[in-house]
Amino acid sequence: MTGITTKKIKERAILIGVISNEQTEEEVSEYLNELSFLVETAGGIPIRRFTQKIEFSNARTYIGKGKLLEIGGFIEFNDIDLVIFDDELSPSQLRNIERELDRRILDRTNLILDIFAARAKTSHAKTQVELAQYQYLLPRLTRMWTHLERQRGGIGLRGPGETEIETDRRIIRDKIAKLKKDLARIDRQMATQRKSRGKLIRVALVGYTNVGKSTIMNLLSKSDVFAENKLFATLDTTVRKVVVGNLPFLLSDTVGFIRKLPHHLVESFKSTLDEVRESDILLHVVDISHPNFEEQIHVVNQTLHEIGVSDKTMFILFNKIDIYKYILKDEDDLTPRTKENYSLDELKKSWMAKNNTDCLFISAKKKENIEELKKLLYAKVREVHITRYPYDNFLY
Repeated sequence: MTGITTKKIKERAILIGVISNEQTEEEVSEYLNELSFLVETAGGIPIRRFTQKIEFSNARTYIGKGKLLEIGGFIEFNDIDLVIFDDELSPSQLRNIERELDRRILDRTNLILDIFAARAKTSHAKTQVELAQYQYLLPRLTRMWTHLERQRGGIGLRGPGETEIETDRRIIRDKIAKLKKDLARIDRQMATQRKSRGKLIRVALVGYTNVGKSTIMNLLSKSDVFAENKLFATLDTTVRKVVVGNLPFLLSDTVGFIRKLPHHLVESFKSTLDEVRESDILLHVVDISHPNFEEQIHVVNQTLHEIGVSDKTMFILFNKIDIYKYILKDEDDLTPRTKENYSLDELKKSWMAKNNTDCLFISAKKKENIEELKKLLYAKVREVHITRYPYDNFLY
């Protein structure tokens, strides 16, 4: 009997970004780098990028007609399956662009939702993602059903379940209402679980996606939390009891943040974010090897502010010092130095001098400075514990 291969063929995609008053050319380049990584995480192949400088987005097709024609010619001759925009498109823009290009059109939000759908493992995560998908889907029903009628599967089409053409807005709204009730029940259960953890101090790992939070969690808790060099490897919050010295505390690994995080996901993952809200100490993990780590810090801080936890005790943990690179600047070069020209020692001094937040530099992968991390954690947790439980003498 001849064997039949079932290997999935990867979809080929082009990426589109716009340079505007709100996004500079350098920022768009970085955003498209991230979008490319998202496509790879979803199982696709990014083939080429297109950018256009516009003052205002086109209400009908987001980008200009000339650029749309250029893209149309490219996809015809290069066997392109997907056209992915870095910004969220309106339902009418999605429909109009698809009509012009005769290809499936995704935006950044749809792509992130698709990755979440593929990576959700527990019933809790699946319910959260399903709710976000239906909320995104509701205003786009006409367009989505065109896809689902002629093609099943593929990036952006890992649907939340119901995919029949006769599904209408009423059914979707009913599903959204049911999922909200299910999540409310799960939230109550998780709140009860958090209350039952006793008086242990809680430390939450927060940070941009793919900065090494799960690797740090595994190091400190000696557990085996899934860690991978892909975006959103962790969706479910994992909580482990950790003991440093004679001091026990709870450590949680939370979902990573990202630029332009879809509003539906923030709302749906409220119970996951509650783990951050109810923590005593935030350990903000940063990938110092990333060329735009400072912007990632800003994105995380902004998200923390939006969910109301920016006033918590927090320190920054710069991870991946083993792969940090800097460009040695020629002494005769009179152009201003950039952060790529700073050695790691200079960067440490810079951050420690200008920032009021405590910070530490480690490599979780190479286990560098882990003992210093444990000492800092011990000091921070002990400080909170003594303040909260002054008569508890098990620490002395």
